[in-house]
Amino acid sequence: MSVTAEKTRRATGRVRHGAWGGAALGAALALVALVPPATAGASSNASQVSAPHRIAWTTQNVAPGVQVRTGVLDDADAAGVWTVTVQAPAVNRLTGAATWAPLGDRTWADTTAARLRDAGFEPRLERVAWDDYSDTPHGTMGWQVRVGRFATQAAAGTTNSGMTGAGFRTSVEWTGYDGRQAADGERIHVAVLDPSRLRGTIEVSDGGNAADREKTSTVAGRLGSLIGVNGGFFITSDADGVQGTMAGLSAVHGELESMAVGSRAALILGDGGRRPRIADLSTTVTVRSGSASYAVQGINRVPGKLRNCGRPGAVPTEQPRHDTTCTLADDLVKFTPAFRAALPTGAGTQVVLDKRGVVVSAGARGGSVPEDGSVLQGTGAAADWLNGHAATGRRLSLSEVVRDSSGRQVRLGPDDSIVSAAPTLVQNGRVHIDAATEGTLDPRDLSFGFAWSNVRQPRTLAGIDRHGRLLLVTVDGRQPGVSEGFTLGEAARFMRSLGAVQALNLDGGGSSAMTVKGALVNVTSDATGERAVGDTIQVLPETGRH
Repeated sequence: MSVTAEKTRRATGRVRHGAWGGAALGAALALVALVPPATAGASSNASQVSAPHRIAWTTQNVAPGVQVRTGVLDDADAAGVWTVTVQAPAVNRLTGAATWAPLGDRTWADTTAARLRDAGFEPRLERVAWDDYSDTPHGTMGWQVRVGRFATQAAAGTTNSGMTGAGFRTSVEWTGYDGRQAADGERIHVAVLDPSRLRGTIEVSDGGNAADREKTSTVAGRLGSLIGVNGGFFITSDADGVQGTMAGLSAVHGELESMAVGSRAALILGDGGRRPRIADLSTTVTVRSGSASYAVQGINRVPGKLRNCGRPGAVPTEQPRHDTTCTLADDLVKFTPAFRAALPTGAGTQVVLDKRGVVVSAGARGGSVPEDGSVLQGTGAAADWLNGHAATGRRLSLSEVVRDSSGRQVRLGPDDSIVSAAPTLVQNGRVHIDAATEGTLDPRDLSFGFAWSNVRQPRTLAGIDRHGRLLLVTVDGRQPGVSEGFTLGEAARFMRSLGAVQALNLDGGGSSAMTVKGALVNVTSDATGERAVGDTIQVLPETGRH
């Protein structure tokens, strides 16, 4: 059997990491590198073509300490094409359910290629290598089996129909998304925020309601913000909870509005954004009645449903698992006044507290959160605990603790906010992508997370350089031949090339949005236009703070 080696290109730059003061930032950005993985031929001596590219940047000085740079990379030599990829049968590692993966092992690839030839198709095999993840194997991840190189999606669709008719599970794909060749195009926006010069604040905004969705531009326009970007992961389907509620740690004006998913990356905007830092954060919330206590496992979410998992007792996993909804039978959830939707109903017990923590009512779940109080809802053993310890008139106390991975407590004041997502991209000035640990891919299950992590997507990124400047970045994607996005590896290398010593991935895909003075400046990827999201990061002028 002949195997086609996929030639790869590298887009290399000559940026000296660390030289990012004043005008040096502009000079360095003009040489930014988009470097794909060192990868993907079918043999160890596959050719690799090195092609340096510059990005032409335009600069907008929005306000003192606020600068936006827009860059466009157009690589006519990248030559992305449409192709048909055969899916490999797989088994979900957590549930045992049959599923499909975009790649498989070499034995499956060889067998599938033989079947395709017998059916009259001419396949090619492409080796996929692990990217620069800090917590996965190295070398070969698996093999993709593909048919055809087509100029149009429609032409690929014709071949795809023939392959599915012959019994193959397939998908039509744009090879420019692979990360194994240079991208045809990238449209990038970089906001450079200098807290020492900014006359205003940088903070997280959920639009005033933790239980709804709003477009980044809508929030930015209402607040009169200088810069706005989308924030963390959130619920998008009623089947997974209340839409707009966060699926990870969120704090607004010093108040926890959702709890952490295990220990995941977060951007801490201390002192109104004047002291930004990035760290892996976890949360512990405890309710006490006299000497008795019980662990709260959620804030402002539907009891029993854990989007992205990552809590003790969760089924099928207590570890972070992206875009996965776990269940928790014995669940205690706190609701804050920021939850401005109808409270969830169902089996269990609800306790309403006043601002001093005194129980004002106990009974069935439902209703709304009082403006000057809070609500606890319990199911299973948590409901039993409330029934036994939360009688009307009794005072309950709640403690909320946020800690980083070193065990240091993160104390929140009214000028502090947190947005969380995953994974970490840069740590201590080095590329450090802990994708497996933070649950965006699984080395033991190739059906999970491949497209999210290894395929180019629209991304929103946040980083901090050695001068304490905050970098907020969007790259457009899912626009074949125009702007294809970043893989996680490309995102990490790009942030490091900007001088970031710490960086993380925020929510992306159709959520990726950046506004300048309230106007959307990037091209979002959803066919319906800009997506309404759960929370945002807003840079507010001194008079625009709310």
